Amino acid sequence: MASGVVNIRRDVDDKFYRYRMPILNTKIEGKGNGIKTVVPNMSDVARALSRPPTYTTKFFGCELGAQTSFDEKNDRYIVNGAHNAERLRELLDVFIDKFVLCRSCKNPETELVILKNGRNENIIRDCKACGERTDVDMRHKLTTFILKNPPVKVKKGKGKNAGDAADGIGGGAGAENGVDAAYDDQGAESDDELTKKIKAEAAELNNDTALAKEDWSADTSPEAVKQRIKALEGSMAAAVLGGDDEGSDEDANSPYSQLGQWIEDNREMQEDPKGYAVAIFKRAEELGIEKKHKTLLVLVQALFTAGVVAEIPKYAPLLIKMVTSEKHQKSLLGGIERLVGIAHPDLLPAVPKILMALYQTDILDEEVVTQWGTHVSKKYVDKETSKRVRKASEPFLKWLEEADDDEEEDEDE
Repeated sequence: MASGVVNIRRDVDDKFYRYRMPILNTKIEGKGNGIKTVVPNMSDVARALSRPPTYTTKFFGCELGAQTSFDEKNDRYIVNGAHNAERLRELLDVFIDKFVLCRSCKNPETELVILKNGRNENIIRDCKACGERTDVDMRHKLTTFILKNPPVKVKKGKGKNAGDAADGIGGGAGAENGVDAAYDDQGAESDDELTKKIKAEAAELNNDTALAKEDWSADTSPEAVKQRIKALEGSMAAAVLGGDDEGSDEDANSPYSQLGQWIEDNREMQEDPKGYAVAIFKRAEELGIEKKHKTLLVLVQALFTAGVVAEIPKYAPLLIKMVTSEKHQKSLLGGIERLVGIAHPDLLPAVPKILMALYQTDILDEEVVTQWGTHVSKKYVDKETSKRVRKASEPFLKWLEEADDDEEEDEDE
């Protein structure tokens, strides 16, 4: 029986891809007309996808023209007939494409929502990464099952193994522990308690973020891009930074503004993250600002989008090369404040995951992020925005504190 984990999007050949799931396993039972295929770890796989295991099982039945049965109490999910694991894994990829991945950003961090319009009902994928809502193909037979068995929202609870998050940031859309799904060698994974905790502790932020719903990444028209660049330049002009005096932030022709606009103008290079990162660094060198801490402030705002959590590992080598001091780290955090506080306010609940991704790739030091998280500042954004961003970071700061306490207890023993 195969064990281990794979990327939820198996077309993504990136070992740092954060969305992962256990490899689907199968077991053939019975013989003759009574032969059936049992999926022993269906619950684990479905949990990583944030979908009920009945949906995936029923999908297999629809695609194979086979009867299905499930005993949720005993965790048994069955497809009649003999079906090899590889065939079901291929069908699982189809399920993920049709009922999990956001059609806009291809991120699996989505929820299924049923919308009623008179007598008609539609199912949509509500993406928590980019904010887009994309339709599900209602012609598929599974949609009838989903409408009759609508998704149940999971109640918020307390995590069991929050400290285990230090092992890695990789995880599925339905990740379980303190920061994201972390898997052991057998492919088992734990609940995304951080996501639940964020939603609970940041509930008061939802009303604030509703005031600023504009999402530039969803609109790539020339006018929208111009507006985004203008806003980027405007937010840069609001900063009063010392030490980096190569050009004024108020000057659109300053090297910092030129770098920000160059990143925007060459966004099509994102398909090759490594090449894009090298090109960005070379451009910064040409402008003479590759070593300046203010460059990080601009880089974060111009480079990252609503999918920042997934993008950080891709550009980690570039950030590691450019973040060379505490001052650089603070400028990077200033860029994060503007990214989630101004450009993408819907990302506020994801601040702990953003900080974890930066922390575990050795871009941010614990002392720096702790000091930043406990001191409101008007240096990069207004005071209220600064408060909101730091309030959203509290689950991560608490995790850091608890991790330190655990280490001290181990040393005492």
